[in-house]
Amino acid sequence: MKKVAFYTLGCKLNFSETSTIGRLFTDAGYAVVEFQDQADVYVINTCSVTEHADKKCRKVVKEALKYSPNAFVTIVGCYAQLKPQEIAEIEGVDMVLGAAEKFRIVEYITDLTKQPKALIHQQNIEKVNHNFIASYSIGDRTRTFLKVQDGCDYPCTYCTIPLARGASRSDTIENVVNRAKMIAEGGVKEIVLTGVNLGDFGIRNGQREDKFFDLVKALDEVEGIERIRISSIEPNLLSNEIIQFVSTSKRFVPHFHIPLQSGSDKILGLMRRRYRSDLYVERVAKIKEVMPHCCIGVDVIVGFPGETKEDFLDTYQFLNQLDISYLHVFTYSERELTAAAEMKGVVVGSERNERSKMLHILSDKKRRAFYESQIGAEAEVLFEADQKSGYMHGFTKNYVKVRAKYDPVMVNELKAVKLLEITADGEVEVAELETVHAHH
Repeated sequence: MKKVAFYTLGCKLNFSETSTIGRLFTDAGYAVVEFQDQADVYVINTCSVTEHADKKCRKVVKEALKYSPNAFVTIVGCYAQLKPQEIAEIEGVDMVLGAAEKFRIVEYITDLTKQPKALIHQQNIEKVNHNFIASYSIGDRTRTFLKVQDGCDYPCTYCTIPLARGASRSDTIENVVNRAKMIAEGGVKEIVLTGVNLGDFGIRNGQREDKFFDLVKALDEVEGIERIRISSIEPNLLSNEIIQFVSTSKRFVPHFHIPLQSGSDKILGLMRRRYRSDLYVERVAKIKEVMPHCCIGVDVIVGFPGETKEDFLDTYQFLNQLDISYLHVFTYSERELTAAAEMKGVVVGSERNERSKMLHILSDKKRRAFYESQIGAEAEVLFEADQKSGYMHGFTKNYVKVRAKYDPVMVNELKAVKLLEITADGEVEVAELETVHAHH
């Protein structure tokens, strides 16, 4: 039996797509093995958003060939779509597949002989635009990342995703609901909805056919799934009706992740974002009004061209005053083929790092304050399979990370707990209450 191993760089969407590609190999009679198990084929799924994509890619190729010198190495994903020639030059790479080709990978791998020069199968992203391929991850039993939307029509000046993944397009509501039912039958308790621009769900063949809100309402009826989490949604697409619905929903959890990118209207303009800071303030206020216990995560970019010390401090103050729960901080880095790469007012690297550090500290402070506000509350925790120094971990619906003494019977179970206190490393200790009865 031929063996295949995978390595994924980048976002949740990439993880769910790697999972799907893995199933294609299984169907074709391959055994999926760990990276170090001397596979015959290595597939590396790349990202164009995270820093040093090419460096990381090179390193992973080298590692693969250390374990299995004659392995056939294929590179897929966003970076492979954007820079196929560059990747083809990496020593030891046999094949590079673009965005449209990655899901036909098994057809392309007909012969596992190492190639003197990497083969490239990659077409212009325009050709990919109407083709939606569904994916979902079954990495662990507890939660699944379900891809419902791909691509993006927003022209943010720092971003290569429209170039790497093409135009916005989606699955049908019916398909998503059927897949959610299938995932539920497999015993998974939580689904995380993913997409590149999730709130833009509903475009097929360039036409809007549904709204994200319709998908949310349909999924709320799927029996057997305990929790549905919205991975990330643009502030201008997070409507009051969605917020209102989640606040009384059976399955959607009180947790939103809402990209902000900057608290300065000047910088939001340079980024070509679709809202200004006052809209963001409104969103947060609305969420907290109907769900005071809701967890709100924020993406923010520091060091964008033109961001002065004052602009950064505007962002810092803006976030400091907002009732949010944590930050994901990205240090701006230039991407070829983007408008921002040509902009004036470049911020020096050391200054970018300094700003990033300040926001990381602010994030820790915000998370701690949010956790403290939840101490004494009763909550339902979904426990996961990980074990660290005798403890297992899980999350409440509103994304408070808790720990309990490891007990294999509790894996993938929902437990009613009381949140007691924050531990030294920032997790929450809990006491178990009597068992939760599953909702029927």
